Amino acid sequence: MKPHTLNDIFFAIVDRGLADVMRYKKGDAWARISAGELYRNVAGMALALQEWGLVKGDRLAILSENRPEWAVTDFATLLLGGVVVPIYATLTAQQTASILSDSGAKFIVVSSEKQLEKVLSIKRHTALERAIVMDAVETVEAEPMQRLMESGPALRAPELDAHARTIVPGDLASIIYTSGTTGNAKGVQLTHGNFTANLSCSLDGYEVYPGQVSISFLPLSHVTARHLDFAMLYHGVMLAYCPFIEQLPQVLMEVQPDIFVSVPRVYEKIHARVEEKAKGFPKEAIYRWALSVGQKHRPTILAGKVPASAEWKFANRLVYSKVRERLGGKVTIFVSGGAPLGRELATWYADMGIRIHEGYGLTETSPVIAINTPKDHRLGTVGRPLKNVEVKIAADGEILVRGPSVFSAYWNRPEETRNAFEDGWFKTGDIGNLDESGFLSITDRKKDLLKTSGGKFIAPQPIESSLNLHALIGNSVVLGDRRKFASVIISPQFAQLEDWARANQLLFASREELVANPRVRQLYEEIVNEVNRNLARHETLKKVLLVPDEFTAEDGTLTPTMKLRRQAIEVRYHKLIRELYEEGRRADA
Repeated sequence: MKPHTLNDIFFAIVDRGLADVMRYKKGDAWARISAGELYRNVAGMALALQEWGLVKGDRLAILSENRPEWAVTDFATLLLGGVVVPIYATLTAQQTASILSDSGAKFIVVSSEKQLEKVLSIKRHTALERAIVMDAVETVEAEPMQRLMESGPALRAPELDAHARTIVPGDLASIIYTSGTTGNAKGVQLTHGNFTANLSCSLDGYEVYPGQVSISFLPLSHVTARHLDFAMLYHGVMLAYCPFIEQLPQVLMEVQPDIFVSVPRVYEKIHARVEEKAKGFPKEAIYRWALSVGQKHRPTILAGKVPASAEWKFANRLVYSKVRERLGGKVTIFVSGGAPLGRELATWYADMGIRIHEGYGLTETSPVIAINTPKDHRLGTVGRPLKNVEVKIAADGEILVRGPSVFSAYWNRPEETRNAFEDGWFKTGDIGNLDESGFLSITDRKKDLLKTSGGKFIAPQPIESSLNLHALIGNSVVLGDRRKFASVIISPQFAQLEDWARANQLLFASREELVANPRVRQLYEEIVNEVNRNLARHETLKKVLLVPDEFTAEDGTLTPTMKLRRQAIEVRYHKLIRELYEEGRRADA
């Protein structure tokens, strides 16, 4: 029986009665949470919230890294008919205050003393009535969540269960604020029915079952991560929580997941590390040989089969298996979402014996619109649309969507809600196409398309994906809108660049000195020229701006899901960009 509400998801998890539903790191060991413990913790939290006056429709915010208490708070709020407002742990106090104020949240659950201090510093600007803290923090400013969970009933709480079953698909479940690549976050209203309509078919074609393991490391404030956790728990997959992405390599080794779902940035970093490790004789020769073997067997891998040739098996033992070991060694399902994967990166993984199933979706669509599956896969596309979603392409190339998983409104933004739809179809803001077999491809974000002063359009994301494959590049940003030619800002992968500089006996006292060095500038110009060979004339990157900074969510150049904040980057480097183009004009004169 398919779930109709997220409360149905919770009861399905509890009723399955598994002894190993979740794991989390406790000291040096992994602690387990059973279905019974999960129910006790959720019920304890829900009963406390109910006693404090949380009623149907009230908003509760969660400000935390990924950990079991996140899911406990989520389910406890949903059982009561409350509305969950996730907040990225990396947001500033001001950004946090903006979301709390806009949503009108009455309650907030935070992970740590640091997050609590952030909230207390802006509390007067919000409607908050009560705070709860997950960690054991000595304070009178917040309630201890651990005590609330432990106070839950040993068996079931019939009245709570009965109340939870009064929640219907049309009831609001969450207000999720978009990460805002333009800096203008909007609250997307998603109902129980929006979530479950998507959950009901997003894993069609996948073999997902109890006993498998997945890691929860993408921030749960993002709809993709939350959808994934709901889906994994509903199908009996054990979730291991990784609070900080820096811990992911170690967690992968310790947990050895069967299912790995990530944003492209993580796949890019693994690729860059492999390329870096392969340098030098004889490793590089072996690696290049293995790549050529993989290329010959690519169709077999993309068909979901294991090549039978002795040559492939030998290359697998020497090289491909080492790549899989970086991901724990046992992954059978690889999925990418949240941003375009890039054909070159997907091809590289296929040549390494790994087929990545790319998907596509948005917060407003709860989130999955289309996805490749083990049985239905086409490289370079994001798969076919889900069976309960309709997709069409507008005259200007924009992807339009409608279906039960599509949101109905932005919170307190009636005009923006009206502008988001056209004759009942949601305007995704993405440019794409459907091929003759119904596979969907994404070109770029409509608002990210660059139009040169000569009237030529440039899609920056495919170019940036090609550049980011290089081990020496951390992030790249293509410029050219309303300008005579295209250029690129490059934030180097500094660990690798510094190693290169030392190996080439370059002296530097700072990153500023390093990126200003003529040999370093020449190195990056050569990398860009390699990419230029595959670009149309109007796309060619004429100038390279090397910056001495790493782009991060903390400094506002990336969203919490590691997408570029193009506007913020252009503002930050406005003077250098102006000088770059003035230099280009002088050269043309």
